[in-house]
Amino acid sequence: MSILTREEVEKHSSRQSCWVAIHGSVYDVTDFIDEHPGGPQAILRCAGKDATADFDSVHDQTLLSQTLPPSALQGQIEPGTLIATTSSSSSSSSSSLSSAPRPLPEIKTTATDPPIAPPLSALINLHDFEKVAQQHLPAHAWAYYFSGADDEISKAQNQKAYRKVSLRPRILRSIRAVDTSTTILGQRVSLPVYMSPTGIGKLAHPDAECALAAAAGHEGLVQVLANGSSMPIERVRAARTNPEQPLFAQLYVNKDIRRSEETVRRAVEAGARAIWVTVDSPVVGKREMDERLNLEVQARDSSARGQGVAKTMASSISPFIDWEILTWLRGLTDLPVVIKGIQCVEDAVLAYEHGVQGIVLSNHGGRSQDTAQPPLVTLLEIRRHAPSLIGSRMQIFVDGGIRRGTDVLKALALGASAVGLGRPFLYGLAAGYGEEGVRRVVAILRQEIEANMVFLGVTRLPDLGPHLLNTSRLERDVVGEVKL
Repeated sequence: MSILTREEVEKHSSRQSCWVAIHGSVYDVTDFIDEHPGGPQAILRCAGKDATADFDSVHDQTLLSQTLPPSALQGQIEPGTLIATTSSSSSSSSSSLSSAPRPLPEIKTTATDPPIAPPLSALINLHDFEKVAQQHLPAHAWAYYFSGADDEISKAQNQKAYRKVSLRPRILRSIRAVDTSTTILGQRVSLPVYMSPTGIGKLAHPDAECALAAAAGHEGLVQVLANGSSMPIERVRAARTNPEQPLFAQLYVNKDIRRSEETVRRAVEAGARAIWVTVDSPVVGKREMDERLNLEVQARDSSARGQGVAKTMASSISPFIDWEILTWLRGLTDLPVVIKGIQCVEDAVLAYEHGVQGIVLSNHGGRSQDTAQPPLVTLLEIRRHAPSLIGSRMQIFVDGGIRRGTDVLKALALGASAVGLGRPFLYGLAAGYGEEGVRRVVAILRQEIEANMVFLGVTRLPDLGPHLLNTSRLERDVVGEVKL
């Protein structure tokens, strides 16, 4: 393999001829520019430069051999020879993007030292993890994970909906133990909680989705691997704690349908137990925190180009799909299919009629269309207008705004089979916590669920029901009439 000089590489710095160096290997990516899922600018900003830092912040190195043909490798270059690209936003303080977090126990350092994360034992609820993540994540990572669309009304209302539902505890039940286990698409899990698909886990921790997989295995949960995962599904599969640990795969339908076919094929070969088709974000929401940070970066660096992380990640998603996509998908696999992103009872009924095995009530965590109603309201809407769907062959999952064990129990009491959490598990990875941070998140949820089952006087999840809730305040938000 030839050793290249700086001059040889730097002259290939245009759309017409684009070379990049990654870990000392130089690749000709000219033909890949327009195929890059993150858009062409993400590659062009690295043209003729050392792109190792940019690449490693998002991707696993095995992606190179899976994406580029062997002929793309042009040679080697000595480390430090080329100008290195770095994410300008990564060095910015995330605190400039939102209000300062409330203080947590922290090891005291000098004013110039970066904050040191508190011990996991000091974090006693999921909100604590969010505060620590805000202090430690790079600005662009915090903006991508935390931000919602527009005025972030849906993002806030997702959590507030649970506060409008009151519990009706039962007493003197002599509860000696509770059973929190259940099944999700036939897979036995220890809690009615799963890891929602969340992209670019490497922004939080180098082990990314592999750490999530290991934590899920140890805690008896199921992980839905994001289409935009930093780690390839083969590596995530290898990170599981046992061969029977279930893994589901998310699918965003790509503008190039051949890429989606490849995604499904790899998921099947990797042993995924279900395909979760995400449909609630056909176009990217206007995530202003993410976009504002991008503008600040461009103002500081006139050579910076491109757009926010969210728009970059969503640039390859096809908005031109309809219910026929299920026929296409069933032509590729007989795995169970879940539609993620149901936001009204009419579409829940249509999903049932199309024979899917599950639906996720979700407004994309408030990240797509702002003022879309909270998932818990959609669940009440189904209970009111299509009650036969509750407990049917189609499982109903709720995703968005869940931060407490009581939230989980309220969703289940209203008919959900299980709930998904996304951001909290990413925050659990942050600040160097990795797998152990995620396990601490699960442990907190588990304790809250178990304790509140005792308060409610139930020993098993099937004992939960609307008789244990007062939903009158939230019922006012449910649409009065629908046409089914």
